[in-house]
Amino acid sequence: MLKLLHHPLCADSRRVRLSMNEKNLEYDQQIINYWDSGEEFISLNTAGNLPVLLTERDHPISGVNAISEYLEEAFEDSRNLLGRSALQRAETRRLVDWFSNKFYNEVTKNLVWEKYFKRLEGHGEPNSKALAAGRANILYHLDYIEFLTRSKRWLNGDEISLADITAATQLSVLDYCGDVPWNQNSSAKKWYAQIKIRPTFSYLLNDRVPGLVAWRDYSKLEF
Repeated sequence: MLKLLHHPLCADSRRVRLSMNEKNLEYDQQIINYWDSGEEFISLNTAGNLPVLLTERDHPISGVNAISEYLEEAFEDSRNLLGRSALQRAETRRLVDWFSNKFYNEVTKNLVWEKYFKRLEGHGEPNSKALAAGRANILYHLDYIEFLTRSKRWLNGDEISLADITAATQLSVLDYCGDVPWNQNSSAKKWYAQIKIRPTFSYLLNDRVPGLVAWRDYSKLEF
């Protein structure tokens, strides 16, 4: 059976978990505190970050993009999360890059990493300028979600894709911390709500992180 090494507040780990849930794949999970995980974890992923997927033969695959591509190729009979045509797959990958890199660096890193992981990794207290930048930057990313869904149900068409999964899991860790101003963009909220009610997403809503209380509406399907 597949085994995923992850942390519940790691957006990339959540992206893999939700992808495997959407593909209806069975897998075991192990929570890893990567900042003090030791040599055994480093032997699986020399980069020292999450997620890491162990195949049924215990072969480690590290890096969220490598894992996503592996899941698409190894389980072709499961739900297609990239798209049917070459152009659609290219657009999905572009949006995945947008949310996993641009969104992460401009928003998630400035909020979740500063508030939670920074201290655990031994880098001190949150930077007030970074927090302010994250709160400002999230607004135009919500506007971009509104733009993308103006004429279609999902970010890249009429079916949920890895683009939606990537965006939603980035937002989910922010939502855990209460850092998404949903009242500022009803269209983005509507898009997220239709992902949040999916049975595949319920596993993420049950996540709890030691030392960090979830926002009061985090698990609510009506928020």
